[in-house]
Amino acid sequence: MSTRRDADAVVVGAGHNGLAAAIMLARAGWRVTVLERSDEPGGCVRTAEVTLPGFRHDLYAANLNLFMGSPFFAELKDDLFRHGFAVAGADRPFGSAFPDGRFVGVSTDRAETRRSLAAISERDAASWEELEGWFGRIAPHLFPMLGVPMPSARAVRAFVSSRRALGRDWPYELARLVTRSTRELAEASFESPEAQALLASWGMHLDFPPDLPGGALFAFLETFASAAHGMALGQGGASSLVDALCAFLRSLGGEIVTGADVTAITIEAGRAVAVEVAGGERYGASRAVIANLTPAALWGRLVPLEPLPASFRRDVERYRYAPGTLMVHLAMDDLPRWSAGDEVRGFSYVHLGPYLDDMSLAYQRAMAGLLPEQPTIVVGQPTAVDPSRAPEGKHVLWLQVRVLPARIRGDAAGEITATGWDEAKEPYADRVLGLLERYAPGVRELVLGRHVLSPLDLERANPNLVGGDHLGGSMHPAQHFFLRPVPGWSRYRTPVERLYVCGAGTWPGAGVGAGSGYLLGKQLTQERRLPWRRR
Repeated sequence: MSTRRDADAVVVGAGHNGLAAAIMLARAGWRVTVLERSDEPGGCVRTAEVTLPGFRHDLYAANLNLFMGSPFFAELKDDLFRHGFAVAGADRPFGSAFPDGRFVGVSTDRAETRRSLAAISERDAASWEELEGWFGRIAPHLFPMLGVPMPSARAVRAFVSSRRALGRDWPYELARLVTRSTRELAEASFESPEAQALLASWGMHLDFPPDLPGGALFAFLETFASAAHGMALGQGGASSLVDALCAFLRSLGGEIVTGADVTAITIEAGRAVAVEVAGGERYGASRAVIANLTPAALWGRLVPLEPLPASFRRDVERYRYAPGTLMVHLAMDDLPRWSAGDEVRGFSYVHLGPYLDDMSLAYQRAMAGLLPEQPTIVVGQPTAVDPSRAPEGKHVLWLQVRVLPARIRGDAAGEITATGWDEAKEPYADRVLGLLERYAPGVRELVLGRHVLSPLDLERANPNLVGGDHLGGSMHPAQHFFLRPVPGWSRYRTPVERLYVCGAGTWPGAGVGAGSGYLLGKQLTQERRLPWRRR
């Protein structure tokens, strides 16, 4: 086994949180090496020509809204832009289409959104404006919480500050929002099934079917943040962000090694001291090893569980992953010709739920191991915002199917007999395109090429996506906030000295926001300046 020159920190996994942590350390003068098993960095932020030459598809993550609002971006945006980061902004972020040909679209133009809702229900249009006003008042106090450790004195101070600003009823309003289901919030706010579905669809992105307590907060924030600010996409593909992060890190002296499949993290005297990769190389870490990994990809795989405290082992083994996702990437001769009208072609995301009960049933099917007959489908139309992703006059389209079983026990429709994803993914993709055809007749004739990624394909590509879970672990209340990844260990430390974790499996959770990488990097560099904190 050969040993490379020691770094101060070795980061396992070149996802955007691992890169963010590495940048924060390198800026503070640390020598940093990032190891990535894949042939290119990025993790779940990756753009590739997987259908036809010239058609650039975001294979996994696409929405960069969280990143654009993050403290990491606020602090370092000039450096990122200087290293090539470019953004395409969408002022028509999302909408929902329905089987009867109706469509409700959300725009940053409030008057346009109101007209769309009023066409369904004047009362719902007024309720939307009321919720939008409430969001405007509370958002400045909620979103900063994503940029503070959990739990921490800063989090307490932020809450006390919000109580002073929003009044004595705010703690009760917040508790109600955090504990409600999306159905409760949607039905209390809107009378039409269409407006209810418009709000609840965002919960399905985050493992919150309509009837699960705790989903209202996330659906509410996603809905109205997008309505207020639109949607940010990487110019030319989401990899624009990764390319800038890598270039910036290298300019700071950081090293990125791809094709480095980590096989073990070396522990000596209870302390992480090195990382071993396939082929025998050993990367020493004199101050920290940072694992940008979810629990299943780290514990018991790279670090043995046996020496760890029994309570920690138990909690890690019980860590729960969300249902799977299937991605269908399409090279298109044109955008879909929606039954609801050409206006739909201008929206970044189109949700096909279609209604609350359909979303609930799809979730129940997936949890029972069945392929849903009518899953929730998110249709992404990135070339409506960024034409540079396809040859002139052509388009790319992606379909994200939420939610699906990691292991198939059967088909709720009784049509697909395969129980392995390698055999079932193409027939199921055919079903998904058939459902899309109901909303956009003739869409199959526009397809020039397709590439299907099953839940199993997602896990093969990235071990963090266990069972095709794109969240890095369920974000239900029992596994979120100060309980993520496990109780007592939400501040990126582990029972192994000098071994830290970041990524979607830690606070603040899933999404391209760089929150955990930024917070961990700040934590480690502040500890260097303030050694009393270690004691």
